[in-house]
Amino acid sequence: MIKDNEVIETLTELEAFLTLVENGGLGLTNVQGVALATNNSDGRPFVAVLDDKHQLLLGRWVSQEVFENGKDMVRYGVSKKH
Repeated sequence: MIKDNEVIETLTELEAFLTLVENGGLGLTNVQGVALATNNSDGRPFVAVLDDKHQLLLGRWVSQEVFENGKDMVRYGVSKKH
């Protein structure tokens, strides 16, 4: 569900969002994956948090730049800082 018009504009913001998801900071249960996708009705890009049945738990709009350049970060996760 995408309930607001908040847009993740930068890769730094995407990293922070993914870290929240990975650490359970959003209070979501049964999180099994994250994906970049586009809205079927208007083609607007978003990051999707998915459950074990690939159902959308949470979505956030992303800028076109984040959609194009954040694919590896979503695919491989946020790298751990030492």
